[in-house]
Amino acid sequence: MTLTDAEIIISIAAQAAVVDGTRSTAELSQISAAAARLGLRNAEAVVQQAATAPEDVQVLAASLSSDESRRAAYEIAVAVCNAEGLCSEKELTFLEQLSTALNTTGTTAEFSAIASVAALSSQVQAPPVPTGATPQPQPGELDAMILDQAILTAALEVLPDRLSNMAILPLQLRLVYQIGQRHGQQLDAAQVKDLAATFGLGAAAQLMESLVRKTFGKLAGGMLGGMLGGATGLAAGATVSFASTYALGHAASQYYAQGRSLSTGDMKALFTRFQQEAETLFPKVQDRVQDVARGTSLQSVLGTLRGR
Repeated sequence: MTLTDAEIIISIAAQAAVVDGTRSTAELSQISAAAARLGLRNAEAVVQQAATAPEDVQVLAASLSSDESRRAAYEIAVAVCNAEGLCSEKELTFLEQLSTALNTTGTTAEFSAIASVAALSSQVQAPPVPTGATPQPQPGELDAMILDQAILTAALEVLPDRLSNMAILPLQLRLVYQIGQRHGQQLDAAQVKDLAATFGLGAAAQLMESLVRKTFGKLAGGMLGGMLGGATGLAAGATVSFASTYALGHAASQYYAQGRSLSTGDMKALFTRFQQEAETLFPKVQDRVQDVARGTSLQSVLGTLRGR
């Protein structure tokens, strides 16, 4: 992949971020940061230009140098459009036009699966709690559940499917929902998302981080701006997802155990402490991550999220 390919892909991602008529400064900043990690010196200018005066996608698509870069452009656009839930009509139209311009193949089934993930991220659910008194978590029960989910999200980063990381946020949100239930809290999806956002775990941010590692790491092999590539990039992604899920679970558990009385500052301090703990723990569970990855697929995770 060339520097021109990288610039075009980032331009398409920025267009995808604003095509619904909204202009999220945070989302555009995340795309700019991803572009900067590619070594694009004018990353912010590229993103701003694409967001304010977008070039026709037909022209952009024709300028990409390979099938792999065209594939990457489509996947990242889909990820950005689905970052906060189901696509709007405008986003769907944009993706259809982009798919035609890029001449991507086999996208219908994949897009259906991606849309399912997005729907799950916007409608977080957990198994119903029986009526009556809510049983208190047994010693070590939540610790084991949090560790298992952290390992699963890390395994998704190892899968060859670049879009498998789209299931990470729904898994994290479901984990928080389940932890809250076990502590007797009645929650809805918005409350769970707000808590995750307190720790900086937004869909767009995580997707861009993961796609930078998987997509550009594979295509560029690390030649763009010294970016992580190959196995190193995937290992880094697994570590980040493991640490964020582990920290989110433990911080949420303490938050709900104390009746949601912790301040935002205290919660962030907890999250940071558990992230550091997770980074120390990760080398000890790497073999488990690889084992889980070998027996996992995006479709199997989607089935789990749907309760199948």
